[in-house]
Amino acid sequence: MAFTGRAALLAALGSLPVGIWDAGWTGILAVNAPLALACACDYALAAPVRRLGLTRAGDTSVRLGDSADVTLTITNPSRRPLRAQVRDAWPPSSWQPGTETAASRHRVTVPPGERRRVTTRLRPTRRGDRQADRITIRSYGPLGLFTRQGTHKVPWTVRVLPPFTSRKHLPSKLARLRELDGRTSVIVRGQGTEFDSLREYVPGDDTRSIDWRATARQSTVAVRTWRPERDRHILIVLDTGRTSAGRVDDAPRLDAAMDAALLLAALASRAGDRVDLLAYDRRVRALVQGRAAGQLLPALVNAMATVEPELVETDARGLAAMALRSAPRRSLIVLLTALDAAPVEEGLMPVLPQLTQRHTVLVASVADPHIARMAAARGTVDAVYEAAAAAQSQAERHRVAEQLRRQGITVVDATPDDLAPALADAYLALKAAGRL
Repeated sequence: MAFTGRAALLAALGSLPVGIWDAGWTGILAVNAPLALACACDYALAAPVRRLGLTRAGDTSVRLGDSADVTLTITNPSRRPLRAQVRDAWPPSSWQPGTETAASRHRVTVPPGERRRVTTRLRPTRRGDRQADRITIRSYGPLGLFTRQGTHKVPWTVRVLPPFTSRKHLPSKLARLRELDGRTSVIVRGQGTEFDSLREYVPGDDTRSIDWRATARQSTVAVRTWRPERDRHILIVLDTGRTSAGRVDDAPRLDAAMDAALLLAALASRAGDRVDLLAYDRRVRALVQGRAAGQLLPALVNAMATVEPELVETDARGLAAMALRSAPRRSLIVLLTALDAAPVEEGLMPVLPQLTQRHTVLVASVADPHIARMAAARGTVDAVYEAAAAAQSQAERHRVAEQLRRQGITVVDATPDDLAPALADAYLALKAAGRL
């Protein structure tokens, strides 16, 4: 229970004539006694908040950047009308900064025995599960002088999924996949290692594709056509160690890696390949295996939603062992990690031969575009020093990438906006070359 601002204002106004005409206990009682009686009546007529019935409904998941609506139904079982202010509390990251007050507070009037709904619109700023906190209800009397107040716990969880902003690149990558598969008319037939069909030779065909046995059985020259391999296994490994927590363009590196992984998974599943996901630092943070093409993306985004960078050094040996356990036969292992010299040379390099001996390995890393801008800066002494530091950082990354390439590993190093399409292009290139 609490006094309202209206009661305080009336008490202040009533004190003026008391101070002017009768500054004593008689004047104070003459003003405050009727006000106290009015407050008591107002409190008695206010609807009780403890007996209210509260239920929730609405969205249970939302992509980062979109809005989710959660509906709160308030049932008034008392004989008095409910005039209330409702605060629906959620974690601060459930709204854009500065919008929490307007989004979480509602005014509602519920007649006796009826119910009303209020909708809280969430716009989360981070991935993960957002759980509802307390609901605070302040019930006013008809005069607005005194209030009843209470809190309720009505559990509800909204899962904030990765945004998958790179899905805009999917149509162009699927068109390239159809070209490789030979389902689109192009100048050069798509290549691969799986036999597709025989057709008549036309000028410009590779003579190495001529099938001499088939040619001998017919009157025209026949050539073999090929298609990219299908039903290959792809294991996407997310490094969730401390290097994934570094912020690039005001977002963790891990978020850009997840976006690239989603585009690759969508493309590979359309190509007929099987895709699994492993998130690891010193233990398994997420594992998705054996999902059908139609269930793959929902399973991936749900698994990724709650994965956060861990401020620990990644156990490279444990990661390699878990990857080998998750890929028992020849696979394409896509490792999304950092190209920093120390973690790669001391942790990753010693265990790479275990992976490359049985699998094709692709390493993808998120580059900081600010480094490139620093390298191009000139004009002041500070800018020159920054350019020198950026050039040294770039040279170190190039050296590490070259060491990986010498071990037969494909390396993709791109900025957050370019990483997803670059990784998809690398996958298509491996598929076209028959290296999966």
